[in-house]
Amino acid sequence: MGDILFLSQRIPYPPDKGDKIRSYRALLHLGEHRRIHLGTFIDDPDDFRHISVMENMCESVHIAKLNPFVARLKSLKAFLTGAPLSLPYFYDRALEKWIAATLDTHDIDAVFVFSSAMAQYVLNLKKKPRCVLMDFVDVDSEKFRQYALERGFLAKFVYGREGKKLLAFDRQVAVHADASFFVSEAEADLFRRLAPETSSKTFGLSNGIDTDYFDPSKVTVPKAALSAYGPGPNIIFTGRMDYKPNVDAVCWFTRNVLPGLLTEKPQVRFVIAGATPTPAVMALAANPAVEVTGRVDDMRPWLAHADLAVAPMAIGRGIQNKVLEAAAMARPVLTTPEGLAGIDLVPGKHLFVAEGAEAFGQAVLDSLDNSGRDQIGAAARDYLIRHYSWSARMALLDDFLP
Repeated sequence: MGDILFLSQRIPYPPDKGDKIRSYRALLHLGEHRRIHLGTFIDDPDDFRHISVMENMCESVHIAKLNPFVARLKSLKAFLTGAPLSLPYFYDRALEKWIAATLDTHDIDAVFVFSSAMAQYVLNLKKKPRCVLMDFVDVDSEKFRQYALERGFLAKFVYGREGKKLLAFDRQVAVHADASFFVSEAEADLFRRLAPETSSKTFGLSNGIDTDYFDPSKVTVPKAALSAYGPGPNIIFTGRMDYKPNVDAVCWFTRNVLPGLLTEKPQVRFVIAGATPTPAVMALAANPAVEVTGRVDDMRPWLAHADLAVAPMAIGRGIQNKVLEAAAMARPVLTTPEGLAGIDLVPGKHLFVAEGAEAFGQAVLDSLDNSGRDQIGAAARDYLIRHYSWSARMALLDDFLP
C-alpha cells in the first residue's frame, strides 16, 4: 500500500473555517492507513505555529509562504497567458520541484488535490501518478459568474472572465482526474451539466460535522464572559469575515433587516463573529446594535449562548458549515434557500428558512418568539448525530484508492 501526496491551497490546520475543515478531515481520513506527504501554502502568519501539527501527522511536509499582496500582483500575469487568475496566485516554483522530487523518491499510490488551483502541479508531471483524486469542493466558476451579474463594468469583466477561464480549466482537470468530488450532490450535478464529458466520474462528497466537539453540554464559558452579548435577544453570524459571500450577507442583514427588528425588539444585538473582518464589516459596528468580534478562540460558547444563528446567504456554493455548526450546538438557525443548499435538514422541523428582507425579518421575529425553538434546535442536533459523521462521509474516498 503506497503513500499519498496531498496538495492543498491552505494548510489544513487549524480546522477553523470551511475549506480547512474539509481538507483537514480528508487528510485525517486518508492518513489512517497511508503515509501522507503534504504540499501546501500558508497565507496567514498565525498558521506558522501549527506547522508542527502537520509534521506530526504527515511523513513529509512542504510549506510555501504566500503573501496575498504579492500573489495578487502575480495573478495579473494570467491576463497575458489566458489562464484563470487563481493559477499564478497559487504558483510556487519550490513547491513544484518538491512535488516532482516526492514522486521520484517515494512510492506514491495516489495524489489527492484539494481545490482546482493546486491541480496545475499535476497536469504536466513527467512521472504520472497512478491515481489522481480531485476535490473541487464547489463549482467556483459559477460563483464568479454570479458575481459578474451584479457588478459594474470593470468588475463584471474580471469576474466574468474568471468564471469562463476557471470552468475551462476545471473541465481539463476533471478529464485528467480519476474521480472528481464536490461538497454536495447539487454541486456535483451542476458540474455534470457544465462538463458532461466527465459526468461518469463526478461525485458528491458532502461535509460532516463533529458533534462530539460541537456539543452544547461541553460548553463551560458563561454568557456573561462574552462581552459582545447584551441582555438579548442576541443574534449571531459566524464565519471568516474576509470571504465575500459572508461580507455581503452581514451587510445585507444590517442594512435591510436589522432596522425593522430594532423597532420590535430595541435590545436586539447582532453579533458578527469571525476572523479578519474587512473594513466594510468593521464599519457596521457604527450601529450600536452591531458587535464585530474579530477572531474568537472558540466559537462554541458564542453559539451556545445565542438566541438565534442567522445565515442570510445570497450566493449558495457548496455547504454552509456555519449552519451545521450552529445546528450541532442545538441552536435555532434561520437561513436562506441558498444557505440550506446541500444540507438535508428540513425547514420547520430542524431550522427556519426565508428569503427577501421583509420575509427574513419576520422570520427572525417569529423564531425568537417561538416557544418551541429550543426543541427545533435539539431535533437538528439529533439528526446531525445520526447522519453527518465525518467518517461515514469520507469513506467514499476509499473506493477510488489503488
